Amino acid sequence: MINLKSTKVLVVGLGRTGYATVRFLVDRGARVTVTDIKPASSIECFDDLKGMGISVECGGHNIETFLSSDLIIVSPGVIPGLPALEKAREHGVETISEIELASGFIDRPILAVTGTNGKTTTTTLLGKVLSAAGRKVFVCGNIGVPLVEYLVSDKVADDIVVEVSSFQLEGIRRFRPNVAVLLNITSDHLDRYPTIEEYCTAKFKIFKNQKAGDLAIFNYDDQMIRSRIQMIEEHVRMMPFSISRVLDEGVYYSDGEIIYSCNGVRESYPTTNFKLSGSHNLENIMAVIAAARGCGIPRDKILDAVNDFNGLPHRMEAIRKVDDVLYFNDSKGTNIGALIRILESMGGPTILIAGGKDKGGDYTILKEHIIDRVKLLILIGEARDKIKNALQGCVEIKLADTLEEAVRIASSRSTQGDTVLLSPACSSFDMFKNFEERGEEFKRLVGRL
Repeated sequence: MINLKSTKVLVVGLGRTGYATVRFLVDRGARVTVTDIKPASSIECFDDLKGMGISVECGGHNIETFLSSDLIIVSPGVIPGLPALEKAREHGVETISEIELASGFIDRPILAVTGTNGKTTTTTLLGKVLSAAGRKVFVCGNIGVPLVEYLVSDKVADDIVVEVSSFQLEGIRRFRPNVAVLLNITSDHLDRYPTIEEYCTAKFKIFKNQKAGDLAIFNYDDQMIRSRIQMIEEHVRMMPFSISRVLDEGVYYSDGEIIYSCNGVRESYPTTNFKLSGSHNLENIMAVIAAARGCGIPRDKILDAVNDFNGLPHRMEAIRKVDDVLYFNDSKGTNIGALIRILESMGGPTILIAGGKDKGGDYTILKEHIIDRVKLLILIGEARDKIKNALQGCVEIKLADTLEEAVRIASSRSTQGDTVLLSPACSSFDMFKNFEERGEEFKRLVGRL
């Protein structure tokens, strides 16, 4: 546990995480300064911080402030290569993430979930399973509620379920989840990471500090994960899950059932009543089963909660049927791997709306999936020309200047039995504030058809 009394702490980034971190630090007696590249007019909590007597530096970063700090807390959206941060590290200033800070003050079991895709669905479902079993649960992290908010709230939890991103894992030193889940690794955030290897290394940090008795859950079908299993310490309990193979010890899928097999216990979880569809959601559910059983939750409680779960907005969300054409909103699909998973679960002809802000991925790997399943590709956003060049010749492509135009084209070109799917494979920040705003706009436009 870090002694924060009178410690000079710099918080970098003033979103919700940064603000919650400041409140916690002030409560602990730290001497806090905050800094953000945005101007004061763009920072919602600016007046609150000034009212607390906090020193706020906006519109840029003062290197001297970084160098004179005892400790720097970096918010998830801040790039790790920020020159001021690099200078501070060179001068020996400890730099950590918010989850590293908060976890040092938490005395409850932590269940952490990461992966390129499926993190939020898995985290939410795991929280619901634990709650259904009568446990008090605090669900937080990259899902939208910072982990540190648990410490500034009056809530008392039996379990802390936290979604963690690679950005957050970059800044850990001692963060130790009692249960760690790694769902998958596909190319993502290559606008931030120079190589896929560095991205993988960040993800695997979720297992870094686990001890004997802790549980490491991972996707055995994912080649990038399977080839790095040796990075998990041998003394940690390992629980793989797989759709494609039978596991002596682990969780696997077979003939319409998920099988949990561990220490001579074999349990069946029929998938007949699952409301979540697609192989990607089967993987998410298997991870939840492994984590919940690892916490001693009975099979029937798990199965009831899974059967009752409808999924989340903007994740393969069925919007409506118009003239026998189904419209689906998958605005949360912000990378190529997510789009591939969705296309693999699609049946029938699909009109795909994709594009947005490029994250550095290789769109050519979409070709075989596009050829097999997509009859028309409509591209929007900054990445539309890059995607068009990568997929030219394998499908008819239309360019649209706005999402409204894309929906209009999709509606005019669709025929009975088609599916219109928004699954961008890109972030939203070129045209929208976030993926939620993009998804809501799509739903509004479809609602007007």
